[in-house]
Amino acid sequence: MKILAVSTSSNNCSVSLLENDKLIKELNICNEKTHSEKFMPLIDELLTSTNTNLSNIELIAVDNGPGSFTGIRIGIATIKAIAEFKNIPIVTCSSLEGLAYNVTNFDYICSLIDARNNQVYAGIFDKNYAQVSDYFADDINNLIPILKKYSNIAYVGDGAYLVDTSSTFDNAIHSSNIGICGYKKYLKGLVTNADNLSVMYMRKSQAERLKDNH
Repeated sequence: MKILAVSTSSNNCSVSLLENDKLIKELNICNEKTHSEKFMPLIDELLTSTNTNLSNIELIAVDNGPGSFTGIRIGIATIKAIAEFKNIPIVTCSSLEGLAYNVTNFDYICSLIDARNNQVYAGIFDKNYAQVSDYFADDINNLIPILKKYSNIAYVGDGAYLVDTSSTFDNAIHSSNIGICGYKKYLKGLVTNADNLSVMYMRKSQAERLKDNH
C-alpha cells in the first residue's frame, strides 16, 4: 500500500511516501511562514522524485494537530482537496503521536508542544506508542505532578525543555512517523474521508481568544 504522509502543524513542513510502514522518502522544509507556498510543491517534488502518481496513492496519513493553527489549516485544506479529487481514504494522527515515535527504549514517552507563555500541549504514551492519558492543554506546572507518576519516561518535542533541559531527542514532527502511525490505525479500521476530516485544535487560536476578551 502506497501512503502519502504529511505534517504541517509545526515549523517543519514534512511530506513522506511509504510502502505500508516502510519509508520510501521524506522531504522537509523547516519554515512555518512558507507552508502555504511550499506545501504543494513539496508534495509534487516527493511524487516526481519517487516516480509516483497521485493515482497510485492508496491512503493519506495527515497530522491534524495540535500545533500551529495556520499550518494545520493549510495541511487539512490541501489534503481534503486531494482526497476528494482522487477519492483517497484518510487516517489522522495527532502531532503528539507523531512526536512519540521519535523515542525508543523508554517505558513511557511524553510528547510536549510549546504553546507559549508556559502553556503546552501534551500526551503520554507507552513504549508501544499507545496513548495512556488524555491529551492536555495546560500550564506545564499543572502537569509536572502528573508526569512524576511515570517512571522511565522520556520527554520529546519543542516543549520538552520545560521539564527536562537535558533532553536530546529529535524534537521535529516527521511525516514518516505520521505515516507509520497512520498505517497502524488503518489496520484497525480507523479510516475517514475528505468530508469527515477533522482538526484537533485543543484550544482557541490567539485571534479567537482576543475576540472573546472584547
